[in-house]
Amino acid sequence: MNRWGKDTSDDAERKFLSGPKARGSDLLYALDVSREMIRGFRGLHFVGPCVTVFGSARFSEGHRYYELARQMGTELARVGFTTMTGGGPGVMEAANRGAREAGGRSVGCNIILPKEQTHNAYLDRFVECRYFFVRKMLLAKYSYAFIAAPGGFGTLDELFGVAVLIQTREMSQFPIVLLGKEYWRGMIDFIRETFLAEATIAKEDIDRILVTDDPAEAADTISKVATTDFGLSYGKQPKPRWWLAER
Repeated sequence: MNRWGKDTSDDAERKFLSGPKARGSDLLYALDVSREMIRGFRGLHFVGPCVTVFGSARFSEGHRYYELARQMGTELARVGFTTMTGGGPGVMEAANRGAREAGGRSVGCNIILPKEQTHNAYLDRFVECRYFFVRKMLLAKYSYAFIAAPGGFGTLDELFGVAVLIQTREMSQFPIVLLGKEYWRGMIDFIRETFLAEATIAKEDIDRILVTDDPAEAADTISKVATTDFGLSYGKQPKPRWWLAER
């Protein structure tokens, strides 16, 4: 429970997904979801242009993947993007930290869980979500590219969710980056040898994905696509007063 007496654990979502409920209960749930979406829209409306970095919450400072994500945040700040993450620890913290240290903007969409996830200390602005599907929508809504650093089920869920939206043209043809060649090698081989070989995806679906160990290459590629394909015109700007006041 939070200070207003609302259930802030994942119980609310689990109860909704457990089966049909009374119509009144479903209506109240829909209103609660709408309220969370609107709160997210208001909190993140002015944060862009963003690049979203997905990744595991389980890597600590000093781990090679933590440091790789930290460099990624630094490079995104260099080319003028706001770094957006799930707002938690591990890779998310690292990317936000790299952006903050480089003087860039850093935002998060944190999910409220019974354990493991609290928002990290390197966020200029964040929103908190109780519903995973609202959080995933917010992570996708404001970004010109998506970077998957090493992670587990949650990272794959977010990565393939975005890939499907791009594949089906429900989202613009934004670039996808897999950060960490060795980590993602087996998955890429499987996609090529199975999905592509059986024609369950098109060649363009895999060609869109950049697999790299170089955060600078990823940032430069994203910047080029954003400016040439999507007409984004921007430069690295100082944080406005209202932004600093929100911290």
